[in-house]
Amino acid sequence: MNDFVELAGVKVELRSLIYTVRGQQVMLDRDLAALYGVETKAFNQAVKRNEGRFPSRFRFRLTASEAENLRSQIVTSSWGGTRYLPYAFTEQGVAMLSAVLRSDRAIEVSIGIMDAFVEMRRSIMRSAGLSQRMSALEGRQLEHERVSDERFEKIFGYLEASAVPTQRIFYEGETFDAFVLLSSIVRKAEEEIVLVDGYIDAATLNVLAKKKENVRCAVVTYPGRGFAKEDLAAFEWQHGPLAVAESRSFHDRFLVLDGREAYHVGASLKDAGKRAFALSRLEDPAMVANLVARIEGLFDDPERKKTPSCRPF
Repeated sequence: MNDFVELAGVKVELRSLIYTVRGQQVMLDRDLAALYGVETKAFNQAVKRNEGRFPSRFRFRLTASEAENLRSQIVTSSWGGTRYLPYAFTEQGVAMLSAVLRSDRAIEVSIGIMDAFVEMRRSIMRSAGLSQRMSALEGRQLEHERVSDERFEKIFGYLEASAVPTQRIFYEGETFDAFVLLSSIVRKAEEEIVLVDGYIDAATLNVLAKKKENVRCAVVTYPGRGFAKEDLAAFEWQHGPLAVAESRSFHDRFLVLDGREAYHVGASLKDAGKRAFALSRLEDPAMVANLVARIEGLFDDPERKKTPSCRPF
């Protein structure tokens, strides 16, 4: 992105949209919405639907006095009678927006804003005549600059991985990358997730726990190879019932979303990334339908159901 952007017909320097609030550099929701090309209300609604991604250190609401103080500083445009207290997004919050607003423009805008934050930090370090608050911020940022840069690299690596590929090979040691991709696949489900995996433990449940709220879960695993009862109880207490069927009918691992989308996983989820394995999406609808029908049959068989009161479909 260029150093200058157009907002409300006025050319504005991108760095001028970054303010200092509570000793942090932040951007306001209305400016971010304009940059992403959406209405402020729609922008905040999209963020609200993903509140778990935006803890208070990523996003916070201005107090009345903070808003009034900013209002007196902003000269590039009028607040136009805004009746609500705006939200402020820190650097981490802006980086996380690309995971919520999934578009090429969103990614491009986020990268441009990150560059502006970096340039702002450099300007602070070069400026000798800043206020005492800016000097304190400079010292803190100098101390944590290396850690922050590494954090942003991880965030953008996650955002790149969030565009789920149809197939991928993971090599030995890529456990974090495998966990991120499997979690992103799980979060695609809107109604139900079914996992076929002969060996399940707490690490497997940790992947399933990344699902959206109210999405049902079921697993098919080998007899006698189930997870600890306390792990199951902890999962169900926090994430809802988990239907379990025991069977040796499957050798390979499969992950099925909403009865329509299926992935073949070359390793048990608990071991994903410990050794090389492949993951690929099944593209043939008839093949997926047949797989789903066979899984449903296991839950129809009372001798193979470990939890007869639970039914995932």
